Amino acid sequence: MTATATTVDEPEQLEPQVAPASRGSALVRRLVPAAAALSGVLLYVSFPPRTLWWLALPAFAVFGWILRGRSWKAGLGLGYLFGLGFLLPLLVWTGVEVGSGPWLALVAVEAVYVALVGAGITFVSRLPGWPLWAAALWIAGEAARARAPFGGFPWGKIAFGQADGVFLPLAAVGGTPVLGFGVVLCGFGLYEIVRLALERRATGVLRRGAAVVALLAVAVPVVGALAARVLVSDKAEDGTATVAVIQGNVPRAGLDFNAQRRAVLDHHVRETERLAAEVKAGKVAKPDLVLWPENSSDIDPFANSDASIVIEQAAKAIGAPVSVGAVVERNGKLYNEQILWDPEKGPVDTYDKRQVQPFGEYLPLRPLLNAINKNWTSMVRQDFSRGSKPGVFTMNGTGVGLVTCYEAAFDWAVRSTVTDGAQIISVPSNNATFDRSEMTYQQLAMSRVRAVEHSRTVTVPVTSGVSAVIMPDGKITQRTGMFVADSLVQKVPLRSSETPATRLGIVPEIILVLVAAGGLGWAATTAVRSRRDTGA
Repeated sequence: MTATATTVDEPEQLEPQVAPASRGSALVRRLVPAAAALSGVLLYVSFPPRTLWWLALPAFAVFGWILRGRSWKAGLGLGYLFGLGFLLPLLVWTGVEVGSGPWLALVAVEAVYVALVGAGITFVSRLPGWPLWAAALWIAGEAARARAPFGGFPWGKIAFGQADGVFLPLAAVGGTPVLGFGVVLCGFGLYEIVRLALERRATGVLRRGAAVVALLAVAVPVVGALAARVLVSDKAEDGTATVAVIQGNVPRAGLDFNAQRRAVLDHHVRETERLAAEVKAGKVAKPDLVLWPENSSDIDPFANSDASIVIEQAAKAIGAPVSVGAVVERNGKLYNEQILWDPEKGPVDTYDKRQVQPFGEYLPLRPLLNAINKNWTSMVRQDFSRGSKPGVFTMNGTGVGLVTCYEAAFDWAVRSTVTDGAQIISVPSNNATFDRSEMTYQQLAMSRVRAVEHSRTVTVPVTSGVSAVIMPDGKITQRTGMFVADSLVQKVPLRSSETPATRLGIVPEIILVLVAAGGLGWAATTAVRSRRDTGA
């Protein structure tokens, strides 16, 4: 005799938390904290330099399993363990030169956001269609983490781990929030499908409404990403430009490389002149514009004629405008600046970095940090000031948007260059401080996501590598090694159209935050009503 499954058409109702009674359930309960931490590690493994982007899906499936139906206090603790498992290995590069103290402090603070998201997910996990509310909550947590404290720290956004994944085209639809939401929703949906299948096997009951929602949670992001491929193109709209990316290398890695500022400048001058010789010999196409990395001249060329002379020498040799990364002091203030150096006219334009890095380019709470460890404050003797305007250099008729290093992690900083007229984007960076850590590859993946998000070629000139040229479809066409002097020359497409993500800006993120707030409000209202009914 064969049992027949019963189909229930009613929407899934809020479920009371059932205390586990069996020994097996007790064992599972003891293993849950370890599962939380390990699923966080699994999420980390999905990030570059590995191309295992799909591991983010089982990571969130397990995260959904450990949180669903639990108390908010349990969600807080389990979310914190998940955050530690993810962020501790992801951000280990932050302690390469300054020691483990700042690294552990950063992770401890950032994991709090994940803990709060975990607590929130336990509330909404009892709602019908809970994967939707839970995924929106994760994006709300990322939005908060990208803004506070000290201007935020968006590193570790789920979108930045998807440069090689099938979901990448979603970046062109709604930027990093929509891309990240699609991945998290799909992960939670996978868990819900497995949960409902096991429930049907155990009880013979299939809740049709919940099953449809679970299937949609998986199908919609995948189908949406496939449909969004029409937004991804590397075709030239405004002609092409031949771009040269210069990687001069540094005398040695580490924070103390700044003590050899003239040597770093000379390295970039030498590599530019070497490229000029190859152009003259007909071995390489003559570039229309040349891009140097951040900190390629830590000697202020406006205050030091020797630096100005060699930069001008390099610009004249290559016969093209050069974007030079320099440290400049004006009116007693320090700026991380890009200087547009014309081979005939000299410096004609500047861009001052707007999103300066806390604890790297300026020190919040300086008196407190000085009391804890004077070595930390000695590394940043003077705070950098912020610029106020987006940087778009016109270089031989090409609009080049400038996003200096750390700024690439911030949605608004990249978008503002495109809305201001950038036809290509340059991300000049200095990763020498972080040696051969994964930081370089994580940042390179960000630039690939930005290329698709705004449908622009992205160039990444780095002092010590990895420098790269990225097409508007996110593919790397050329790249250098690390800690070598090298140059990349390539004809790239110029584009001026705007993707939906560029046009919408912050709107998708606001919508997802409102969805998260709506889910929490619904869960809270239902919980209050349930208590009142129980009391009555």
